[in-house]
Amino acid sequence: MQWYAIHTYSSHENKVLTAIEKGLEGTELKEHVGQLLVPLRKAFIVREGKRVEQERKLFTSYVFIQADLTPELRSYILNIAGVTKFLGQTKDHKDPIPLDEDEVNRLLGIADRGKEPGKAFSFMPGDMVKVITGPFTDFEGIVQKVADDGQKLVIDVTVFGRRTPVELNASQVEVLRK
Repeated sequence: MQWYAIHTYSSHENKVLTAIEKGLEGTELKEHVGQLLVPLRKAFIVREGKRVEQERKLFTSYVFIQADLTPELRSYILNIAGVTKFLGQTKDHKDPIPLDEDEVNRLLGIADRGKEPGKAFSFMPGDMVKVITGPFTDFEGIVQKVADDGQKLVIDVTVFGRRTPVELNASQVEVLRK
């Protein structure tokens, strides 16, 4: 089985996921489907002076499916309300392109984040980090932006009670594990 990305209308990810699950119950197409996934990440916002944790979609408008994609299954999924196409489908190329296994493992949390320093996506927006070197040592903050293939980070830290964006190298911070 391989992983594919299904493009949906904005904010229809969970509706599409539920429609696929319910529609496949009791059918022979169910055998061709493994996991269905809408990746979420934890994000922290400050509301009324308190830090509140929220879950946000990592990839808006996408549902990920592990499947042996038969023509019948592909046709069934494409006819679900809210589905626009599979990632990789074009006018010239009708078959969807499967996702890279390393990327899927990263999404599922299987891949080791520290395995390849400097690799893209070693930090992601919304990650809680602690500064380990430089003038902001021991400050904690939330990653807002990642640039230069994960080497440069913009982090919001609180300085004198005010949120301040700070640009740091990825080597100056570490992810806080909760």
